[in-house]
Amino acid sequence: MTIRLYCFGESGNAYKAALALELSGLDWEPVKVDFFGGETRGEAYRTQVNEMGEAPVMVDGDLKLTQSGVIQQYVTDKTGKFGGGEDHYEVLRWVLWDNHKLSSQAGMTRFLMNFLPEDKRPEPVIAFMQGRLKAAYAVLNDHLEGRDWIVGDGLTNADISCCGYLFYPEPFGFDRNDWPHINRWLANIQAIPGWKHPYDLMPGSPADRA
Repeated sequence: MTIRLYCFGESGNAYKAALALELSGLDWEPVKVDFFGGETRGEAYRTQVNEMGEAPVMVDGDLKLTQSGVIQQYVTDKTGKFGGGEDHYEVLRWVLWDNHKLSSQAGMTRFLMNFLPEDKRPEPVIAFMQGRLKAAYAVLNDHLEGRDWIVGDGLTNADISCCGYLFYPEPFGFDRNDWPHINRWLANIQAIPGWKHPYDLMPGSPADRA
């Protein structure tokens, strides 16, 4: 049975789940969520898909899971991939760090800078968030010095989680060329057979709304 992932191309959190599914080799298909059309705020979505009003949502037969980290762990449990083996607690540490320090702040900053009308963008908030993000980039960049991967010697959920927003083209204060170890690490991920850009992996992109 094909796994379905409710997602949309602009979502870095959905990308984490989609990339884990794609690179795992599992049979899956994306189901487009019209986030910008208000689908996740509607009663039908909240009662039938996710009461939290969020994406991604993964459906595998009778099983429904939400939250990207949970979906990533399900992929690991189903396939044995990306878990880090004996380093699984270290992988989890970085997944939780990403959710708190990197992705949550990058996602909000990117949204404020690119998906709100220019006259409604809260510039002081954006500047504050960019400062916090710069500190997070520094932590990740320093950790990656001399390492090809965040944990161990291969791709894990730590990498899939932390890269979630860093491949997007919209500006939010991140330029990978400013962070040489992050840049090299992102290139390692891009070199993995089957890797796809979020706008190629999931339905929906700014061009779709033009």
